[in-house]
This record gives sequence, C-alpha cells and structure tokens, in this order.
Amino acid sequence: IGLRVSADDTWGDLFSKILSEKIEPRLGDGRLAVLDEYPASEAALARRNAQRPEVSERFEIYACGVEIANAFGELTDPAEQRARLESEMREMERVYGRRYPIDEDFLAALGQMPQASGVALGADRVVMLATGAGSVERVIWTPLP
Repeated sequence: IGLRVSADDTWGDLFSKILSEKIEPRLGDGRLAVLDEYPASEAALARRNAQRPEVSERFEIYACGVEIANAFGELTDPAEQRARLESEMREMERVYGRRYPIDEDFLAALGQMPQASGVALGADRVVMLATGAGSVERVIWTPLP
C-alpha cells in the first residue's frame, strides 16, 4: 500500500501511518465523517469502552480529509493511567534512549476527578475549510514566531 515502514515499527506506528496517510485524507469528502472506537492502545488519556475494553471511548470528526474535532471520555483510573504511562516510557526509552519521570501529581489528581468527557473543536481548521485556505497556517491569526 506504499507506506514507509521500519523494522522496529510497533503496531501503533503502523496504525498511525495507515490512518494518517491512507484513511484520513479520504474522510469527510462530501459529508462529515465520524471515526469512532479507537484501539485502546491509541488513546492514551481515554477510558476503555465498558462493553469492549479493546477499544476506547474516543471519536474524531472529519470534513474534507481534515480532522476538525477530537473527543473522548477521560480516563480517571490512576492505576490504569500509571500502567499506560510506564508503557509509553519503556517505548520512549527503547526508541530514543531516554525516559521522563511519571507525573505523580497528575496521577494523584486523577483519583479525585469525577467522570468527565469533552470535545476539542479546531476552530482554525473549520475556518481553513470555510475559506478554502490551502493550509491552517494561512488562517491562524496569531502565528508563532
């Protein structure tokens, strides 16, 4: 399918490459599209689906091949989040030879957090699509130096 892969690519690397290079550019052509039930391993801060724990409570909305919104149910289980962070740090150490300390304050706060969820809408991406701008950089009103 014409992807560049490396011998040490993980399942997550391959999933991300296929999604970003082959699937996302075609999502939302002619109408909005919703990509739902991400693999739990690809949704670091999202809680698992109670009926199907292999997937997460996460979805994204696409228009014209552009992700315009990202949403998920917040993972509030500190033990599960710790396991995910430790796994990510092992992978970072394997790939980059370094790791960062786990944020203990963040994990402690999770234990106090009520169930929550949210949607992040990319207003800049919506403006880009509405104006026909070729890139999001053309519509950002406060560009980075």
